[in-house]
Order: sequence, then C-alpha cells, then structure tokens
Amino acid sequence: MKITREIKTAILVITSILLFIWGYSFLKGKDLFNKYKTFYVEYANVEGLAPSAPVTINGLNIGIVKTISIKENGTLLAELQINTEFPISKSSVATIYDASLIGGKQVAIHPNFEDKNVAESGDYLKGDIDAGLMASLGDKMSPVMVKVEKLMASADKLITSFNNVMDEKGQADLKKTLSELSATMEQFHKVAANANGILDENKGQLKNVVSNFNKVSDNFVKISDSLNKADLGKTVKNLNSTLSKVDGLMKDMEAGKGTMGKLMKDEALYKNLSQTSKELELLLEDVRLNPTRYVNVSLFGKKNKPYVAPKDSITK
Repeated sequence: MKITREIKTAILVITSILLFIWGYSFLKGKDLFNKYKTFYVEYANVEGLAPSAPVTINGLNIGIVKTISIKENGTLLAELQINTEFPISKSSVATIYDASLIGGKQVAIHPNFEDKNVAESGDYLKGDIDAGLMASLGDKMSPVMVKVEKLMASADKLITSFNNVMDEKGQADLKKTLSELSATMEQFHKVAANANGILDENKGQLKNVVSNFNKVSDNFVKISDSLNKADLGKTVKNLNSTLSKVDGLMKDMEAGKGTMGKLMKDEALYKNLSQTSKELELLLEDVRLNPTRYVNVSLFGKKNKPYVAPKDSITK
C-alpha cells in the first residue's frame, strides 16, 4: 500500500501534538505513562506552600503538590499526586515543613504503620503544619535578644557615664597621662638598650660565672653521691650509741660514781685536796725564803738555821 504525502503529514502532526501534550504534562510534574495516586489534604493555612512542591516520605521524593484551591469555608485544599507502591495508611499525616532556609515549603507524609487500612486514590489525609526553621530560630533567639537588649542598655549607660566623666579636664588629664606613659616607655626602652649594652660588654664574665656555677653544681652532685654511698645509717647509729654512753657517764658523775664523780661530789676529798694545796704553797714559800735549809752548800762549816714553822702553818 502506497502512503500518500497527506497521510505522512497527518501522522507527523498527530505525533507532534502527542509529544507536546506529554512534554507539557512532564513539565508540570505528571508523567502520562505512570500511574499516580491522588490524595487530598485540608489546611487552615498552607504557610506559603506552592504547587509543584515536593511530597516526601522520610526524605524520599514520592510526588508533588498538584494544585491548591480554597474552599467556601476558607480552608485550603491541597491535591497531592503520589507515585509510589508504598502502602500509605488512611491515618497518615501530611505535614507542611521547611526543607531549608531558601528551599521553600514541602509536604512530608508520616505514615501510621499500625494502621493497616491503606488509603486509596481520592482519599483525604490529615493535615498538619510543622514549625518552620525561622519560627524555631526566632523562639530560640528571643531570650538571646532580650539579653542583648539589656546588654545594649548597659553599654549605653556606660557610654553616657563615660561621656559625663570625660569632660575637658578629664580629656586633658587623659592626654597628659598618655604623654607621661609614652615618656615612661621611652625611658624603659633606653634602660633596656643600656642593659643590653652592659650584657654585651660583660658577656665573657657572665660566661665565667655560669661556668663556675656549673662546676659548683658538679661538685655538689659529687658530694651528694658520696653522701649517698656513705653508710649514714650506721654512722648515726654509732653516734647515738656514743651519746648514750656519754649520757650514762654524766649520770654517774652526777651520782658521785667514779674518780670524776668523787672529785665533784666527795666533800672530804675536796677538803684534803684543798689542805694539800695549802701545805704545798707553804712549802714552796719556805723553800724560797730558806733555800739553804734544803740545799746545804757550806764552804766554811756554818751551821744551818733551825726550822721555824710559819705563823699561818696548818696544824695536822
């Protein structure tokens, strides 16, 4: 069969019309080759929800908002076009929420898994509105803003008080103080420069001092090692034993025991020693006065003088 030019033209026109209808539907978010379910949700306020907004379940995109219309009682009716085989129960809730700060509103379906009654196309779902990000942020920022306002008020009072204090005299005093501080810092820099010069000039001596200090430290370490090696415990023990003996000796002397104790405590011995000392003193005095009595050197046979006891001699 021969196809005429008119038939070819008709087929081309019809195909173009079908492609146009399919493209227009696709741009509107509806695929003619897929089977969709339609659900309806009533809202008192859609909070800026617009047609073609995504519809999600747990973040997965399953459809779009096809249309939004207003009813006679003022409520808003949203038509949801869903393309999913997932069973959505009749008690599921379609919530309007903010996907992001600039992403606009979307609808999230929260399925009720305990409800086994699956919604059919054309059923109504419950509607809800989630607090937007900006609203939540505003609620959280309200206490912060109150504190900021109080802080700003305090800062304003502080600035006012500062302006009252900083009159002409205060400003002059402040300038003077800053000038004096600048002069002080300049003097400090000069002192620091002089100190650096002194350090440079005496660098060799400082090195010697540090070297001597290191030697002293090394010697101290050696002494410490020697003390550690020495048996200090034994030395201390011997010292304690010696001190105990000395203490016993002192107690014996205090009690009059032994030669030293008797010398210190025996009164008769003391008197005898005192008498002996006196007699020795008289003997020495007599030897000094009459040496010939004890050393007989006579050339002419002269007799020695008889011994005469001193007047203060001690009678036994």
